[in-house]
Amino acid sequence: MAHTLQALKRIRQSEKKRLANKSAKSRMKTAVKKSLAAIAEGDAEKARTLVNESVSILYRTAGKNVIHKGTAARKASRLVRKLNALSAGQEAKS
Repeated sequence: MAHTLQALKRIRQSEKKRLANKSAKSRMKTAVKKSLAAIAEGDAEKARTLVNESVSILYRTAGKNVIHKGTAARKASRLVRKLNALSAGQEAKS
């Protein structure tokens, strides 16, 4: 256990930050899962709105340094690629 006041304060700050990061990551993961579920359903309009929301959440999470900017870009890119594949598949059926 820490002995100095400074160390005790750092422990308190670290715990507070850990919980904030955990919340932000959880929100991000939930948004991505909802987007992937909508894409799997084949509902293009619903998927488009959810993907836009997810991409926004991904970049906001990266902006808070919870995840790396490159990780956010990669995840966003993969989501949009799946959405575009869904849209292209529906256009081919029409």
